[in-house]
Amino acid sequence: MLLRFPPFNSKPPLHILLYHSTTTTTISKQQCKTLIQTKLLHQQNIVHGHILNYTNISSLIANYISFNSTKNAILLLEKNITPSDSSVYWWNQLIRHALHLNLPHVVLRLFCRMKKLNWVPDHYTYPFVFKACGEISNFELGGSIHGSVLRSGFDSNVFVCNAVVSMYGKCKAVVDARKVFDELCHRGICDSVSWNSIVSVYSHCFVPNVAVSLFREMTMGHGLLPEAVGVVNILPVCGFLGLGLHGKQVHCFCVRTGLVDDVFVGNALVDMYAKCGKMRDADKVFERMRFKDVVTWNAMVTGYSQNGRFEDALSLFGKMREEKIELDVVTWSSVIAGYAQKGFGCEAMDVFREMCGCGCRPNVVTLVSLLSGCASVGALLHGKETHCYAIKFILKEEHGHDDLMVINALIDMYAKCKSLEVARVMFDEICPKDRDVVTWTVMIGGYAQHGDANHALQLFSEMFKIDNCIVPNDFTISCVLMACARLASLRFGRQIHAYVLRRSRIDSDVLFVANCLIDMYSKSGDVDTAQLVFDNMSKRNAVSWTSLLTGYGMHGRGEDALRVFGEMRKAALVPDGITFLVVLYACSHSGMADRGINLFYRMSKDFGIEPGAEHYACMVDLLGRAGRLGDAMRLINDMSMEPPPVVWVALLSACRIHSNVELGEFAAKKLSELEAVNDGTYTLLSNIYANASRWKDVARIRYLMKRTGIKKRPGCSWVQGKKGTETFYVGDRTHSQSQQIYETLADLIQRIKAIGYVPQTTFALHDVDDEEKDDLLFEHSEKLALAYAILTLPPGAPIRITKNLRICGDCHSAITYISTIVEHEIILRDSSRFHHFKNGSCSCKGYW
Repeated sequence: MLLRFPPFNSKPPLHILLYHSTTTTTISKQQCKTLIQTKLLHQQNIVHGHILNYTNISSLIANYISFNSTKNAILLLEKNITPSDSSVYWWNQLIRHALHLNLPHVVLRLFCRMKKLNWVPDHYTYPFVFKACGEISNFELGGSIHGSVLRSGFDSNVFVCNAVVSMYGKCKAVVDARKVFDELCHRGICDSVSWNSIVSVYSHCFVPNVAVSLFREMTMGHGLLPEAVGVVNILPVCGFLGLGLHGKQVHCFCVRTGLVDDVFVGNALVDMYAKCGKMRDADKVFERMRFKDVVTWNAMVTGYSQNGRFEDALSLFGKMREEKIELDVVTWSSVIAGYAQKGFGCEAMDVFREMCGCGCRPNVVTLVSLLSGCASVGALLHGKETHCYAIKFILKEEHGHDDLMVINALIDMYAKCKSLEVARVMFDEICPKDRDVVTWTVMIGGYAQHGDANHALQLFSEMFKIDNCIVPNDFTISCVLMACARLASLRFGRQIHAYVLRRSRIDSDVLFVANCLIDMYSKSGDVDTAQLVFDNMSKRNAVSWTSLLTGYGMHGRGEDALRVFGEMRKAALVPDGITFLVVLYACSHSGMADRGINLFYRMSKDFGIEPGAEHYACMVDLLGRAGRLGDAMRLINDMSMEPPPVVWVALLSACRIHSNVELGEFAAKKLSELEAVNDGTYTLLSNIYANASRWKDVARIRYLMKRTGIKKRPGCSWVQGKKGTETFYVGDRTHSQSQQIYETLADLIQRIKAIGYVPQTTFALHDVDDEEKDDLLFEHSEKLALAYAILTLPPGAPIRITKNLRICGDCHSAITYISTIVEHEIILRDSSRFHHFKNGSCSCKGYW
């Protein structure tokens, strides 16, 4: 914020100047080119008895100030000049010099010292002192000095009051700044500087709407013409608010008044148009500027980068180098940020190395952008190197705002590089009162995306327990909803939705928040509410439609998925490859093989989309679930590309469903040739052999797994109970209610056997007798979770179970029978889809 000071008298008062005309040999007549010469002359005058001469003392003080020897100047001033209205000039010179050297603390010490020695500040002193208070945001001291101004009668001096307005603005005390400004207006002494100052206050205190309103009132209501400073203050606000039309009006004013030729105004115009997304206008201003500095070029490079025109940004960056324009840290940081935003982390790191090679020292923005690039490609080692650099050159012991920006970026980088332990250590080392909403969001997002979603929900709850709790923003809410979706935690997700609707700071109409709500409800078993959220959205994008399509696909509601697909086309949204993948998935899980095949062949014919590996895998899955393994194999043979592992996994899974040992072995062999064998591959093949009672082959597969160090993921199910979520593993007896759970389950099994349930021992994948196989099936995790829910939940309450693997065939059969003898609807989400069990039937209709 620029501040206009009163026309400071650069010369001493008249009686000080008179001595220059005397014939006395004085210091001023000597040519003092160094501090040493000044000190020698000082000694000479002491020897000759001139020290008592006021004019000599004044000249010495002036010389000492010019050579930055403030200490000697103060000593002379204190010991040899008595306080007076005229001689306060020298204190003003000292204070002004310290401010010029950017030493606000020295300014304040000088001011306190002069007051202590009974010198009376004048209307030249206060503007400098208020500027120093503003530079260090010392509201308490600034307010105290303001009180001194009121007592001394300088509150009617417009220059002093303008400085007070500016000081309060820099201390973020908007209300106090406005009071002083309103008092100026009431007295009728405010000028254009007063208006520029209050506009600047609202601009820099992030109250942009008021800043624009005041600027309009200043120009249209009071007819005051802003100077370059006022224009440079308001244009960034127009850019921040996206007020391109208002910014264009300011531009017209600048053209009429000639201010457009000011390089600072030109730079502000380029930046404003860029932030409003009007790069064509920004380019016109740029081309017409007679003089451009590095800030001008940086504004264009940053504008192109932020508006998604990264190729243009790189082209301009290259042009800067061709024209030998000195690149500064902003230029390099803009290019690094552009690469990071596009997900080109390796390129961002290359530019950073080049920047360091050119001797340009990175700043906070550079490091934050670089860490974002490291995070985008999982470059943990480079992220650690950047961390070391930050510790060495950027981070301080007492963390400020800039330090917190870097630490937040480091937490985000470690989390996205799946080093969550380090991320959490850094998070915990920040004092809770110093964490901002970004700190909480990156840690919650790290857990939600790359770690334990339960920790994400726990951390979100902790946000509200600390003193002066941080209010979550839209991004925080999105991360928490993502965690709810991963856990199928409908109860917590509903609470978050209710919180969003209550809080005015979080807008449920924000596109990505609404999309996350659709995803959460779909993955938590309530796709009908997901449809309601979708219907109530004021605007939608491709993600909105795809999220709803995915939800219907997961729930086996293929007809609804195709309905949504039709509505999407009517809404003039062109489906892409992802849309077709989701629709084919829905057809596969709904037994709609023929309609899926029709859509697959229409992709390239009607929509110009060539099928990718995932589309072929989805078609193999669709044909395989329908038992058309021959058609699936023919499709693989007709592929225009070499079949990737995902296709063979889909075929192997189909062979597991239909007990096709020969084709299953063929698919497993192909996976082995592609070196894509994992625990899932071995498990599927082992299950095929076990179902065919080929126990020697089962043993061979298990031996191979043991020899190669591959471990099968244990089956795990979790269920929402009265007091939260409970987790169960196969044969789990660690729960405090374990005895009652097993008794409840035994009673349920006995009752459903009486109405026709027969244990499917083929799913007991061990070579033991049938009785032992029954016992093995009895202990499956989804059955234990169901028994616990029936034991603890009130009658009629929906039971929601989530399993990390596909549901076992015997469990599917047992739960179908159990749904006939209990009042609960049982909603189970496995790794593939949802199953809604009610009144003896399942929504999957056998396609699971």
